Amino acid sequence: MQEKTRTRCGWLPKGKPDYELYHDLEWGVPVHDDRLHFEMLILEGAQAGLSWYTILKRREGYRKAFKNFEVDKVAIMQDEELETLLLNPEIIRNRLKVFSARKNALVFLSIQKEFGSFDAYVWRFVGGKQIVNNPKNMGEVLPKTKESDALSKDLQKRGMSFVGSTIIYAYMQAIGMVNDHMADCFVKTEML
Repeated sequence: MQEKTRTRCGWLPKGKPDYELYHDLEWGVPVHDDRLHFEMLILEGAQAGLSWYTILKRREGYRKAFKNFEVDKVAIMQDEELETLLLNPEIIRNRLKVFSARKNALVFLSIQKEFGSFDAYVWRFVGGKQIVNNPKNMGEVLPKTKESDALSKDLQKRGMSFVGSTIIYAYMQAIGMVNDHMADCFVKTEML
């Protein structure tokens, strides 16, 4: 018996099983783990100006390069180590993005100290509850919101880089602060 084809979000390209797996199991699922928060912040920042799939294909390379996103280890990376990463073909070799990982790690640690966890800090921007939208098409998915504007502004004020409102909205979607799965997507119906 043949399995019924599942309807997924229209933005997801067909024929990319790794992308489908990410969409099906991670995107829009609420995250409450600080290591994963840090990973997604760095990956979304790396995506700036690129497609998410470009970064997704390099995710393992990023995990190796940035010590499995253990924030305390990234915070103490030396300039020489970051310079070496600029030669690593497994990541995007953009100097500003690579060096921002350490800077953002230091801010992340400061936020953890202030709030007990990054998770406690970040979920405050949505009142501790996932925002569930029901877009029927891509035109209904916003590139940023008042919540992403507020979080972006606060992160920038604290000293983070590559955290503009559009990047932060993508981060909020990725870690499930926002559920923007299309109304007819099977993930949306299984989550509710």
